[in-house]
Amino acid sequence: MSEPSYRRRFGDRKEGRRLRTVPALNQFEPYIMIERNDACNQFSGAVEISETDRWLRAKRQEGYKGLGMLHLFIAAYIRVVSQLPGLNRFVSGQRIYARNEILINMLVKRGITTESEETCAKVVFEPTDTIYDVYRKMNEAVEEIRASDDSGTEKAAGVLMKMPRLILKFAVWIIKILDYFDLLPMSLLRVSPFHGSMIVTDLGSLGIPPIYHHLYNFGNLPVFLAFGAKRRVVELDRHGQHSQQDCLIGALLPIPGFIYIGKIVGCVQV
Repeated sequence: MSEPSYRRRFGDRKEGRRLRTVPALNQFEPYIMIERNDACNQFSGAVEISETDRWLRAKRQEGYKGLGMLHLFIAAYIRVVSQLPGLNRFVSGQRIYARNEILINMLVKRGITTESEETCAKVVFEPTDTIYDVYRKMNEAVEEIRASDDSGTEKAAGVLMKMPRLILKFAVWIIKILDYFDLLPMSLLRVSPFHGSMIVTDLGSLGIPPIYHHLYNFGNLPVFLAFGAKRRVVELDRHGQHSQQDCLIGALLPIPGFIYIGKIVGCVQV
């Protein structure tokens, strides 16, 4: 996916190739549902993670410090995309594209205090990456951010925020026009928290359920994944007996037609 086997054609974007064989009705829909949130479906579900949690604890004891559900969800998403690449599509300029790579966005705190600043980590994955590759790449991205004073995202935001308000509003309008026609430079796309395959937020450390976060009308992020703290429930098993299980609740906000939520939930089991 990161090394397309095709030659870029007129109408393709820097981030992906235009889908020219999509049914006419699907191509027409972005002109009716103009904003990304107009085309947003919401989904929530609970996954039984008792065995998964035991497996993660065993791996942490083997030396994979901090390995958790975040890495597992991302690895599951990558696995699904490798089998169902239609998940990794996006809409830009009211046209439908297949993304060239798997690009995951996540907000990262520079420290563990409430006053610590947040910035965006953007990590590129290969379709063949496993949970161990996800663990390594995510740790490298977080360490790089915490070791630097400013990330590319913060630098770009800092430059824009030096402008007076009216000029800044005009600059944002220009940026949106450039994005519509795929004229934004790749250097800006690489630091934008609004461009990517999926954005993830882990609320487990706060001890709360997942939130239903909105999508961003700017950019081309088609999926927002949020998951919260695990909880213990008592349910009937297949034999009609009561059993205690650890469950994790997740919420997905995807663009309709390009999501295979059942496959993602199925891949979470280890």
